[in-house]
Amino acid sequence: MNILILGSGGREHTFAWKIAQSPLCKNLFVAPGNSGTANVATNVNIGVNDFEAIKELVLKERIDMVVVGPEDPLVNGVHDYFLNDDTIKHISVIGPQKVAAELEGSKEFAKEFLYRHNIPTAAYESFTKETVEKGYAFLETLKPPYVLKADGLAAGKGVVILNDLDEAKAELKSMLVDAKFGQASTKVVIEEFLDGIELSCFVLTDGKNYKILPTAKDYKRIGEGDTGLNTGGMGAVSPVPFATDEFLAKIEDRIVKPTINGFKKDNLPYVGFVFIGLIKVGNDPKVIEYNVRMGDPETEVVLPRLKNDFVEILQAMANGTLDKITIEIDERAATTIMLVSGGYPEDYEKGKEITGIDAIQDSIPFHAGAQLKDGKVVTSGGRVMAITSYGNTYQEAIKKSYQSIEKLHFDKMYYRKDIGFDL
Repeated sequence: MNILILGSGGREHTFAWKIAQSPLCKNLFVAPGNSGTANVATNVNIGVNDFEAIKELVLKERIDMVVVGPEDPLVNGVHDYFLNDDTIKHISVIGPQKVAAELEGSKEFAKEFLYRHNIPTAAYESFTKETVEKGYAFLETLKPPYVLKADGLAAGKGVVILNDLDEAKAELKSMLVDAKFGQASTKVVIEEFLDGIELSCFVLTDGKNYKILPTAKDYKRIGEGDTGLNTGGMGAVSPVPFATDEFLAKIEDRIVKPTINGFKKDNLPYVGFVFIGLIKVGNDPKVIEYNVRMGDPETEVVLPRLKNDFVEILQAMANGTLDKITIEIDERAATTIMLVSGGYPEDYEKGKEITGIDAIQDSIPFHAGAQLKDGKVVTSGGRVMAITSYGNTYQEAIKKSYQSIEKLHFDKMYYRKDIGFDL
């Protein structure tokens, strides 16, 4: 098969790394890709939302399957674009259609889905600029901390958690009236705060059958001890030590099954990855959010633990035969530590040369915000590289990742030194 991956981050490098290992993959392309995908595939300089250029590429290179990495093109309807064009509708697209991608595209849509199918989640209400006064009143009925979520896509930055009621009201005004997140915050969801420890559950579905991948836990905040600003993720661990068999059974029965059944009942056409953000409250799982793609940096610890041929699984998803697949998981733990640019998640500089990558032997460096320039690998984003290691325990794997990081360098490189601290 000729396969095209859309995206340019650590998740897409991990996809490319895994797909390139399959004898079923003949030619592999990544659009636009990064310095890491360039080692295992052909990068093509096309944006993930440039559907016309993507169509030209798949026809020219005789692509058989498109694997969509990020949420943007899914929410913008890339799958539908293929289905509605006779020249490319035969090509398999891994990723839900537009109406189903609203599970990530709109927080309100996701909340309504959860309520409709009796899936455990936090109580909530949503507000617009016109109902901002009602929003203030609703905040007064809640106990702190207060959780405010921009309804639309805000690149992982649209969730604010505040302890002070007046600050929460000011933030609600800033989001709705002052359009802090632009289009994304024309509607804001306010929900009760759930106190617990978070984890991510990844599900593959062909629309009717499903398979559950290993759990993972990522670390969102920039500072040690989970302090400071939210990021796209600073590291991840798999499996999650506190996710016992009993707890995993609850996740499957109360959350995964009703989610997949909900897709069928609501006619949400869904072939792809379901990323369920969960929180363990007491001994029960509740859903924080849905994402309609794999997580990043969780992909960098989940896929390395998958022993199956990944292309075989993707084919089964596309063909509706996922029930014929038995998922095989590496017993070892995997951990990843994210190296970021100094200043991230606020302003940061790009174009810093990254040295020492070739010296890494006990870990896998997955490139994220990194590009090739004049034969050198340089930084091109906030999250630059994810350093993944295996170990018999997550502690051993984390230690290996930190030892590998010591060989790497770029100007103002930063990473958290406490990944796994809360486990």
